[in-house]
Amino acid sequence: MTRPLAAFLLAALVGCAAVGGAEPPPATPEPRRPFPQHVTYVAPALSPSLPQATLDADVLAYYRVWKERYLVPAGEDAAGRPLYRIVHSLEKPDETVSEGMGYGMMIVAYLAGADPEARELFDGLFRYVQAHPSDVDPRLMGWIQPLDGQGNDSAFDGDADIAYALLLANRQWGSDGAIDYAAAARTRLQAIAESTIGPASKLPMLGDWVAPGGRLEEGLKYHEFTPRTSDFMPAHFRAFRAFTNDPLWDEVGAAIQRAVSGLEESYSPATGLMPDFATPEHDMGFPLKPVAPNFLEGPHDGDYDYNAGRYPWRASTAVLLYGDAFWRERMDKLSHWAERATGGDPAGLNAGYHLDGTPTEGQAYFTIFFAAPLATAAMTQPDQQAWLDALYLAVRDRHEDYYEDSVTLLNLLLLSHNYWAP
Repeated sequence: MTRPLAAFLLAALVGCAAVGGAEPPPATPEPRRPFPQHVTYVAPALSPSLPQATLDADVLAYYRVWKERYLVPAGEDAAGRPLYRIVHSLEKPDETVSEGMGYGMMIVAYLAGADPEARELFDGLFRYVQAHPSDVDPRLMGWIQPLDGQGNDSAFDGDADIAYALLLANRQWGSDGAIDYAAAARTRLQAIAESTIGPASKLPMLGDWVAPGGRLEEGLKYHEFTPRTSDFMPAHFRAFRAFTNDPLWDEVGAAIQRAVSGLEESYSPATGLMPDFATPEHDMGFPLKPVAPNFLEGPHDGDYDYNAGRYPWRASTAVLLYGDAFWRERMDKLSHWAERATGGDPAGLNAGYHLDGTPTEGQAYFTIFFAAPLATAAMTQPDQQAWLDALYLAVRDRHEDYYEDSVTLLNLLLLSHNYWAP
């Protein structure tokens, strides 16, 4: 099938791999990397045992539902250009978070070529981001809209994914159009570096509201050594390094490896699980330990819960795109533990675990949020074909809510070999 005909058919179905440098390509009305891309990942890398055409169709079918449910118009800017946003929850349709905007921008950039509206949607999403800056560092996005009465500040993951999506857009469409994606990415990456990377720790901070310094005995609860482990995005940091040529991103990559190594050695040697949040063992600095309950979000803040469940996705991306040996070893332990813990049946996955592998109480139910990232982890392990296939079949056509569906769709892009580095 020729590429133009394939793109036409894929667009009808929707109903609507190389790392680059810093120089933006010329703008083009057509995507340079239209879906599907069929990226060859760094070997050894498994694929679900289904035809490639089926994997592509699964992504497109999932995207069609995701787009209908969660990507909504949000008015116009002062120049009359349309804005779009991602709904935070089906139960709270008026709410949007920066995390969702990052997910949405990445997804739309990857689906360009299949969705003829992709560029318009991407630009409208980014204009919404620009229209809702943080009060702390206005180069970043305020994490929740409308404001919740607890301040207007940023969340690291949202801005990091927004920056990555801008790099994707730069490669997809060029930066000579209505939005200079490359310039916008540089601005956001500079802000992330200056306002949300610990100057001493080199770890991602929770957001621009966190004061980097201080001492524990002075009562500082949140600081540069209290990261969210799902903010450990090694593939993103590699792409940021390639784009900016800034060695800071090498330091960030080394720091998250140090944090993960210490946590795994002391708290999850048999499982490789990470806590939602970590804090220093003693004074400011390494090694880190899991936080106590109710550190920031709830009683499972020190467990492998609804933040850390994204960790296998972030780590596996670095393995599949870059062949990173450190993260492959981490996924070796975690993915094999997960298969043993469930007897190879995804239905046996608990919605959260203590770091020793015992299920957290009151969460004995299956959710695609935990299963989809574990599927990408299984891709990195040559002896886990059956486990990968079981996980894939469990998530490919199941929909829950914004958070679970967005994470699953991004993992489906990886699982189908359609997730590429900018």
